[in-house]
Amino acid sequence: MRWLITGAGGMLAADVLCRTALTGEPVLALGRAELDVCDRRAVHDFVSAYRPRAVLNCAAWTAVDDAETHEAQALAVNGDAPRWLAEACDRVGARLVHVSTDYVFDGAAGPPYTEDAPTGPVNAYGRTKLAGEAAVLEHGQYVVRTAWLYGAHGPNFATTMIRLAGERPTVDVVDDQRGQPTWTADLADYLVRLAQSDLPPGVYHGTSAGETTWCGFAREIFALLGEDPERVRPVPTSAFPRPARRPANSVLAHTRWEPIRPWRTALHAAWPVLARSRQCSVA
Repeated sequence: MRWLITGAGGMLAADVLCRTALTGEPVLALGRAELDVCDRRAVHDFVSAYRPRAVLNCAAWTAVDDAETHEAQALAVNGDAPRWLAEACDRVGARLVHVSTDYVFDGAAGPPYTEDAPTGPVNAYGRTKLAGEAAVLEHGQYVVRTAWLYGAHGPNFATTMIRLAGERPTVDVVDDQRGQPTWTADLADYLVRLAQSDLPPGVYHGTSAGETTWCGFAREIFALLGEDPERVRPVPTSAFPRPARRPANSVLAHTRWEPIRPWRTALHAAWPVLARSRQCSVA
């Protein structure tokens, strides 16, 4: 199998590249400088020439708040680019696995959202990601919704908490949003296995099992640091006004395929890698 990864340079793509390299098969990871996924002709020409068997689309506009005032630009990356990739993959018979988000839901439901639950994004970012999903599904390809990503290759909540633990006596963290912290290395493995599988096209949920709040996630990080978890103080979402609304419930169900391992187990496994960020900040 010949692999193509888009969005190289991002936190997730770095781990996807590591995982695909383990297959021993040809793999090419491209950032925007090498391939502008918003350029339909460039996408079609490149895919036709390279002829991958699997494309893992990690390219995305992820600045949630900025999307409120730049929705057209976010839509180009999150909505149009997946369509161009899906079209190009159809032409060469490649499988496209496109990464989406929990933000396609409104967050008002009580139980976890199933893959076929009604969508209803409450912000511009969610609307643009939902447009990308529709384009990919229209071409009979694969969508993987994920949430609360953290990893070693970019800024994220976990590394921020590690830094703040060394800078502040207490840290206020939102405690009325529920979700599933998901390690990018685990998601990378999930994406590659899905691309290699015999599973039918459609929507899949690629998040860790279990659930917590941002405050609960932060307290687990403090405990791993050997710090007092009570230094993390729970506050409501209203304590941190943001341009874009956040869904209160980001918990996704896994009815079509297996979940990733429990979030706390994954965090402990990721800890040796994440802890290096603390060492670097101290050095």
